Amino acid sequence: MDSNRPLSEQFRIIAKKWVDADGAASMLEETKSAVLSKMMVDLGDMPVSKAEMQVKASEAWRDHITQMVEARSQASLLKVQMEYIRMKFHEWQSHAANRRRK
Repeated sequence: MDSNRPLSEQFRIIAKKWVDADGAASMLEETKSAVLSKMMVDLGDMPVSKAEMQVKASEAWRDHITQMVEARSQASLLKVQMEYIRMKFHEWQSHAANRRRK
């Protein structure tokens, strides 16, 4: 992060990245069952339980779940960065108030 930028600008930049990352993670999470269904249909005519077992055992499903978890982790990291900037602002505000009292 560029420490020469005001905290509000640092927060805005990270917040924008978080919104994008959170949206991407949410999209993967919300479409999980649709992706599973599509992968099961692509296997052809077979019992649902067998198709589900084969899909969930596949590398493609594992990759999808990994991508979903990594996207949520990235969004969470950005949210923590936002909170860090918010904490820095509160510390600065408290320090400034203490200087004014002296």
